[in-house]
Amino acid sequence: MKRALVLRHVDYEGIAGYREPIEAAGYAIERVAAHHAGCAKLDTLSPDLLVVMGGPMGAYDTDKFPWLEDEIAVIRRRLAADLPILGVCLGSQLIAAALGADVRKGPVREIGFAPLSLTDAGKAGPLRHLDGVAMLHWHGDTFDVPAGTDLLATTASYAQAFARGRNMLALQFHAEMGEDERFEHWLTNDVAEIAEVGETPEALRAAHDRLGPTAVAAGRAMIGEWLAGLAN
Repeated sequence: MKRALVLRHVDYEGIAGYREPIEAAGYAIERVAAHHAGCAKLDTLSPDLLVVMGGPMGAYDTDKFPWLEDEIAVIRRRLAADLPILGVCLGSQLIAAALGADVRKGPVREIGFAPLSLTDAGKAGPLRHLDGVAMLHWHGDTFDVPAGTDLLATTASYAQAFARGRNMLALQFHAEMGEDERFEHWLTNDVAEIAEVGETPEALRAAHDRLGPTAVAAGRAMIGEWLAGLAN
C-alpha cells in the first residue's frame, strides 16, 4: 500500500474531508506533528504523498517558531525531487516559501464562504470541480505566486491556488472542512478575527451548515482527480 504522510502544525488542523479520497486512492495515512518531530530529521522523500496542513502561525514566523525553517527545508527537498505534495493554507504558504516566493500578511483577513475565480489553467484541471462553489476561507496571509508555477484560482484579495506540473498542488482555501469538530474550534478560538471581518460565529456556523457539504464534496472530487493524475 502507498503511504501518505500528513504534516500537522496544531492538533486540530487535520486532513479532515481529504481523508476519504486519499484512502480511496490506495494510501495509508500517517500523521506527524511537524512542530514536535524535529523537522530537520523528517524523512519527506520516502512517502508516496506528502500533505502539509494548516496552522495559525505564518510561514515567516521563524523567530517564534524556529522549526519552520527546518520544515521549509525538507519541503524544498521534496519539491526538488518532484515528488507528490499537497499544501493546504499554511501548507500552501510553506510551499511558496520553499520555492523562493515572498510570504507575508495579506491586505485583509478573509473568513467565510466565497467562490473562487478560476484561471484558464484552473478550469482545465482538477479545480474545475470547484467552479461556482462557495469555498471556506480562513486566513490573513498571502504569497507571491512562485516562479515556474501556474496560478489556478484567486479571490479579490488573494491568490488561492497554484500548481507545478502534475505533482504539486497548493491550496490557500479550505475545501476539506466538513462536518467536523475542528470547525467549532476555529469558531471558539478566533472570535477576535471573526469580529474583525464583521462576521459572527453563529452566522459562520449557519453558512457552514448550508454550504459546507457541497464544498467538501467538490473538494473531494478535486483531490481524487489530482491524485489520479500524479506522475509518480
